[in-house]
Amino acid sequence: MKLSDFDYDLPGDLVAQEPLADRAASRMLVIDRASKTWSDRLFRDLPSFLRPGDAVVINDSKVFSSRLFGRKPGYAREVEIFLVRPLDAERRYWSALVRPGRHLHSGAHVEIAPGLSAEILETGVRGERRVRLECTGDLDELLLRIGHVPLPPYIHRPDVPADRDRYQTVYADKPGSVAAPTAGLHFTPEVMQACQDAGAEFARVALNVGLGTFQPLIDETVEQNHLHQETWEIPAAAAEILAHAKRRVAVGTTSVRTLETAVRDDGLRAGSGETDLFIYPGFEFQATDVLLTNFHLPKSSLLMLVCAFAGTELILDAYRHASAEKYRFFSYGDCMLIV
Repeated sequence: MKLSDFDYDLPGDLVAQEPLADRAASRMLVIDRASKTWSDRLFRDLPSFLRPGDAVVINDSKVFSSRLFGRKPGYAREVEIFLVRPLDAERRYWSALVRPGRHLHSGAHVEIAPGLSAEILETGVRGERRVRLECTGDLDELLLRIGHVPLPPYIHRPDVPADRDRYQTVYADKPGSVAAPTAGLHFTPEVMQACQDAGAEFARVALNVGLGTFQPLIDETVEQNHLHQETWEIPAAAAEILAHAKRRVAVGTTSVRTLETAVRDDGLRAGSGETDLFIYPGFEFQATDVLLTNFHLPKSSLLMLVCAFAGTELILDAYRHASAEKYRFFSYGDCMLIV
């Protein structure tokens, strides 16, 4: 397969730059895989599509303020260090992306804030850096105070204080992600209660979103691409719900990758690990029955996962419909429910 098989045209004005005032007011394109049809609905209609015995699988990993700006001695402009994942338990060593890359090679020092600096230790593949943080205070407190929300590059504005809440699911728990599991951004406590009233249970899993989820693919031949490792966890309470579920309704591609990794590793038991699972058409799903997902970038691994679940032709036709109907795309945009 070729990356170009997963391309589509999208007018730039359909890329959502701001979240809606009401999370649950997003539109929801409902796709029926059996009949190959779709209908235009609203996200707040989701509970009407649920049944008693459904497990709604949500990724409760929390986005942390991973974008840091600072100064390199002898360089006039501001530089950026984008923390991706810690490499040690003390979180002193990190995998990171930097900008501008040509000025941040091994040995470079960056002063970020009083009590926080960084040293670039080495350059890895595709521009990644291994970074050592020097922190004299509480790192979490510093990141909360001086870090910036890691909005995706297709949102063409600086982050604002409101993004700390809105680029986060209402059920987010432990920090660990550098991008939001965006299908979950539509939920409100009221919609979650309505889902439970419909007989569904929520199974909380975690996949810490990193480069494996959002970094672009580079090889034109799909099968030649590889995703980065990301950590996942299924707690005991979630495993119990999953074991007895009549249907597993995955909220987002990260929940799908958690389920499909776990079922292959040791069944859907409580556990944790790392995954670089790359799902594209031809993949055999073993643990996912229904998928709620946002609209994804052309040629992305996320779009390929959705095409694997519902069929490439059906999904690309549905994307064209969504574009014609002026749906809002990507992180702060609308969603689709695939049954």
